[in-house]
Amino acid sequence: MANFILFGANFSVYTRISRLVLEEAGTTYRLEPVDIFAAAGPPDGYLDRHPFQKIPLLEHEGFEVYETDAIVDYIVAVTGADLVPGEARARARMRQIMRIVDNYAYRRLVWHVYVREAEDGDRVPPERMTAAARVLNVLEDLMAGPFMAGATFSLADCWAWPVLAYFRLSKTGRPMIAERPKLAAWCERMATRPSSVATAFPAEK
Repeated sequence: MANFILFGANFSVYTRISRLVLEEAGTTYRLEPVDIFAAAGPPDGYLDRHPFQKIPLLEHEGFEVYETDAIVDYIVAVTGADLVPGEARARARMRQIMRIVDNYAYRRLVWHVYVREAEDGDRVPPERMTAAARVLNVLEDLMAGPFMAGATFSLADCWAWPVLAYFRLSKTGRPMIAERPKLAAWCERMATRPSSVATAFPAEK
């Protein structure tokens, strides 16, 4: 399956989630750069594609879809990628971890720690370190196998890796991960997985 065009940025967590799924699906695609933080804003015409001017957005054979959940569900359905567990509990755990990443991990690990420390050069307040530790503890407790949702690689891993990849680049993030053996081992496996290498953030290189 070819002809996928993904509009997004190579530094974006949610663009990378979509790219990981495309890579794991074994399909070909093109990343069309869209920087929503650019001084001039998104490229001309992007508003016609995305009324809220966010990323990512997927185009495939004349069909356009935005919102990462919808993009990923479409990729999985069209390519037949084996990224959703068949067993009910593993599938529920996968969705639970995906929503934990969206609702808690993304802001607490990326914006409150990585961006503040690695990009802005500011010290992370203790209360935000406590909040980050709570997220890590939850993920450590929920992991039931070598992958986030159990024995097999799933969408949960695609969701969690971009956030944790940024977090482990921060001065305090890596030692916090190292204190949690399941998460630490998972990060080491993910760091060398071909899809992770192919979609690495500029900051990882």
